[in-house]
Amino acid sequence: MVVRQEISAWRPPVAGVVEVFHAHFTEHAYPMHVHDAWTLLIVDDGAVRYDLDRHEHGTPGDTVSLLPPQVPHNGSPATPGGFRKRVLYLDMTQLDAGLIGPAVDGPDLVDPVLRTRVGQLHTALACRGDELEAESRLALISERLRDHLRPRAATDAFGDTGRGVAQNTGRGVARNLRELLDERLLDGVTLDEAARLVHAHPTHLVRAFSGAYGIAPHQYVMSRRVDRARRLLLAGQPPGEVATAAGFYDQSHLTRHFKRMVGIAPGRYARTARALS
Repeated sequence: MVVRQEISAWRPPVAGVVEVFHAHFTEHAYPMHVHDAWTLLIVDDGAVRYDLDRHEHGTPGDTVSLLPPQVPHNGSPATPGGFRKRVLYLDMTQLDAGLIGPAVDGPDLVDPVLRTRVGQLHTALACRGDELEAESRLALISERLRDHLRPRAATDAFGDTGRGVAQNTGRGVARNLRELLDERLLDGVTLDEAARLVHAHPTHLVRAFSGAYGIAPHQYVMSRRVDRARRLLLAGQPPGEVATAAGFYDQSHLTRHFKRMVGIAPGRYARTARALS
């Protein structure tokens, strides 16, 4: 019998993510081991069983598993066909050491919203040029994980204070972030840098902007870049030049977002426009 094994791993240029790891295993079993980072795991096909702190756990399809750093665990297929998984390794800036204990007590989180967000983050991390989207999604994921892990009383106390600050400053923060995004439309800005410049927590930035304008920061940036690309294409510039001039990572990055928003590839858009002129 041929043992099937598919693996891809990379380190994206997104602060807080140490590694992205995708794998399909049919028979491979991990021995007990530890990581220096938080392990955020979703299983797309099959299931995994693992031991953590001498307790057995599993990963049904709707579960997000969060394995804390420095706590030994193993892993093996729990279904005949093995499993297909996607893993993010997050550094300690995303979740502090004080949450390790709660994660050991309850590593498997049944949270459909969280699982969807983790999947969306994997998609963004696979596309160079979508770093702002990835940072924004990571901020919301980290916040939701903290809400799961913090003691309820502490979460409520912190949440009440946070909501008051958001109500008082949300609109101004959103306006300041939009001005910054407009100013840095071509060069881009990381979420952490924006937070420093606007003097707000990254998660608050994302929530304030989305609440004020009905669109996430990364969606706003991409829509403005596509609008710029449309103008340049209509002016006769070739798509390869337009990609750089509109702030995209490369032509494939432009094409992906252009087709998503306009419904047609940039080259066809330009040719159609010339045919009508």
